[in-house]
Amino acid sequence: MCLCCGPASLSRRGLFATALAAAAVPAWGQVQPKSAGAAAPGLIDDLVAANRILYDQGVVDGFGHVSVRHDKEPDRYLLSRSMAPALVTVDDIIEYDLDSNPVDPKGRTSYLERYIHGEIYKARPDVVAVVHSHSPAVIPFADTDVPLRPMNHIAGFLGPGAPVFEIRDTGGPATDTLIRNASLGHALAATLGGHAIALMRGHGSVAAAQSIRHVVFRAIYTEVNARMQAEAMKLGTPKFLNAEEAAGASKANDALVDRPWALWKQRAMGKA
Repeated sequence: MCLCCGPASLSRRGLFATALAAAAVPAWGQVQPKSAGAAAPGLIDDLVAANRILYDQGVVDGFGHVSVRHDKEPDRYLLSRSMAPALVTVDDIIEYDLDSNPVDPKGRTSYLERYIHGEIYKARPDVVAVVHSHSPAVIPFADTDVPLRPMNHIAGFLGPGAPVFEIRDTGGPATDTLIRNASLGHALAATLGGHAIALMRGHGSVAAAQSIRHVVFRAIYTEVNARMQAEAMKLGTPKFLNAEEAAGASKANDALVDRPWALWKQRAMGKA
């Protein structure tokens, strides 16, 4: 046997073949999921607009993200690559399975906290869109014992108040508060339960709804409500909507979200 074909050479070839095979498997250690196919163009357009609107309305800045469930396959969702929301375009949208594995990422980096979206979609079949943000007026309510409750009819979706996710209960005392894996995402989804909004202690909040337009409405008016509640507390004891008022107002507003959406979109993108 010649030296070039000796055992050491064969061993090197075997290692090389193994490395090539490993390179074909995504870094997250699972086989890359198959695509559900092209989503409706209008859905993608609304997702791009939602990113721009949330930035324009001060709900997100360089951080935060919004997703939507795929219109052709409920076990897939759409989310932009990791970037500032105001810069998102159609070409930045990536499809994910509900384990938050990207489908054909084409070298684009995924958001670290995409598990927020995947785990909420798993837990809530009724949810079609999710927003995660760090909107500044909301965070004080996540970090104190004061519950965030609806001040007026526009925020009726808050119901009896937004629950607060405590990451220490799942991740221990030394996390960076980020939802870095499915386990933390699952715990957050459990805190959200059937609510529209959940706050995240030391971090931000999540909003869930039946469409992109509804979830943008909720994310924006959660921030507005937080500002109003903080102001009301300076004057005295706030008088919140009761459960019946909140439910009735939320139902009425659900039929009206297209009106503010048109305004927000025109302002954020220069077209209605």
